[in-house]
Amino acid sequence: MNKQDFLFELGCEELPPKALTKLAKSLHDSVASAFESLQLSFVASEWFATPRRLAIRFTELDSAQEDKQVERLGPAVAAAFDNDGNPKPAATGFAKSCGVEVSALSRKQTDKGERLAFVADVKGQQTSELIQDILQKAVSQLPVPKAMRWGNSTSQFSRPVHWVLAILGEEVLPVELFEIKAGNLSFGHRFHAPQSIAINNATDYESKLLDARVVSCFEARKAQIRIQVENAAKKINATAVVDEDLLEEVTALVEWPVALVGKFDQEFLTVPAEALISSMAEHQKYFHLIDNDGKLLPNFITISNIESSQPESVIEGNEKVIRPRLADAKFFYDNDCKKKLEDYIDKLKTVVFQNKLGTLYDKSQRISSLSKVIAHSLGADQATATRAAEICKCDLMTDMVYEFPDLQGIMGRYYATNDGENSEVAAAMDEIYMPRFAGDELPQTTTGLILALAERLDTLVGIFGIGQLPTGAKDPFALRRASLGVLRLITEKSVTLDLVELIDASINTFDDGLLNAETKSNLLEFFAARTTAMYQEKGINTQVINSVQELNVTQPLDFYNRIKAVDLFNKTPESADLAEANKRVKNILEKSDFDPAAVNIDTQLFEAEETALYQTINEVAEFVNSQVQAGHYQQALDKLAGLKEVVNNFFDNVMVNVDDPQIRNNRLALIAQLRNLFLGIADISLLQK
Repeated sequence: MNKQDFLFELGCEELPPKALTKLAKSLHDSVASAFESLQLSFVASEWFATPRRLAIRFTELDSAQEDKQVERLGPAVAAAFDNDGNPKPAATGFAKSCGVEVSALSRKQTDKGERLAFVADVKGQQTSELIQDILQKAVSQLPVPKAMRWGNSTSQFSRPVHWVLAILGEEVLPVELFEIKAGNLSFGHRFHAPQSIAINNATDYESKLLDARVVSCFEARKAQIRIQVENAAKKINATAVVDEDLLEEVTALVEWPVALVGKFDQEFLTVPAEALISSMAEHQKYFHLIDNDGKLLPNFITISNIESSQPESVIEGNEKVIRPRLADAKFFYDNDCKKKLEDYIDKLKTVVFQNKLGTLYDKSQRISSLSKVIAHSLGADQATATRAAEICKCDLMTDMVYEFPDLQGIMGRYYATNDGENSEVAAAMDEIYMPRFAGDELPQTTTGLILALAERLDTLVGIFGIGQLPTGAKDPFALRRASLGVLRLITEKSVTLDLVELIDASINTFDDGLLNAETKSNLLEFFAARTTAMYQEKGINTQVINSVQELNVTQPLDFYNRIKAVDLFNKTPESADLAEANKRVKNILEKSDFDPAAVNIDTQLFEAEETALYQTINEVAEFVNSQVQAGHYQQALDKLAGLKEVVNNFFDNVMVNVDDPQIRNNRLALIAQLRNLFLGIADISLLQK
């Protein structure tokens, strides 16, 4: 079959930078999916994206569908003809629907008997005939943030569309989108090469645009910017800090990147570095520079979209623009420092956290009460924890955080230090929000850890308590992230805290009757699900996770220690036999109405294999139980692994469910002892190879 390269480009005004790659990927995926569903194969595909274009290229695309035979099954032969062999309406109707006479129908034996059939030869359509609908559907399904109309056009898109390019091989395809007929013309850089460019085949696309000062490949342009930024920094003996999100956004803003180094006044360095960095990045899309000690330098790197003959003028313009931005940041900081954080406490009463759960003041008071309980549990200083909690939300009321919300906590630390608060209290202003995202650092101070737990638990208990549980993709209060944060904080900071006790303590900080009766049970179930998800992401076998979940362990650190031990045990040669034995014991006990506590084991009734098992259990029980009590689950399982031979010997030679009730109950009591030894760690019966 003939194969040709396919190229499609949509040219428009500058697209929203944060939506650019999503639009390009969606366009590519929709068209690729359509080709596959229409059985049009291709060797490779890729997408391109610049501020003024979305493009896709498919290499060696089938120029037409293959011809094929399609079999249609009709009515049963018995129902299609009368006794004389004349066709009934069922046969004639089926033949008519196939566009043939009854005589052209064949017969086919199926599992439902013999049926009429017709095999039709279907000629494949040309790709050029299918492409209009494919592209029309793909474009209409693009995740456009906000559509607009332009000129006299009735079409809608994210930005006005100026040209459409669609070619298969060297042929311009009969496509019309946004009331524009497709051609083979593209356009270069708006300023460097604004004239049209003829693209005669898909292979030339990138090189033709490169000659016209457009780096069409998003990833190539991104890599080019990174290299330019790093090299520009080296020229002034500095290091550029390349934030990935900023790099992504800047890449979506330019077609021909040129890195330029500018500077700002030293006086602004009296402002916290994070505030200056946020101002430069958010407002101007500048990359900041640091020295060998990691200190912010009074320089920046901007990415221009033109290669100017007078770069000094471009740099000067950027320096003029950034000065008022940094001056604003300095004003905010200086103004905020005129007041103490505690002066904002009353202002918290004016900001609603959630209609039913009250204001930020109410939330900070609840956090304070819960922090005191957690501090007591950890043997930490309660006064320090409650003081930090009282002012933990105050920086949200400052000018700086109002302007740059991402600086919440960070500015709180600076302001608390400026107020003369002790170092733990100051650190906790920032650490309360840790971890901010997956893999983020955790609090370094005990007070920060306490507040981080209390803040998340208050949100979880409150939102669950008023029935606003996360559903599907909707999680407006980021409860999944909050719960994972709690689990990480407790586990990775190695603190012994119980979720039941924490939830109870948090519930007690809310007004009576505010939270529903299912709050605790729903939240514990939610934590269990998040625990499973967390360990699955770490690559832990689901059976291992379930074996510990079966015990309803509510101490995250204890859960972690059990998981670690069971995961190692599951990889030993003994685990399979012992898991099978535990499963067998579990099934036997569940099917009986036997109560092990009601039976005292009588060793006089034992056979040799029972005696061996009983003696072995007694020999290891004290050690195993002491290790379990100490949380040394690995040592306990190592000891239990030695039971493999005696357990196998028991089940190979002893029948538990014999007719004699006394002997049967004696044996049930014995295997119950065996199972209880393992259940002190996990339900090993769930480990199936």
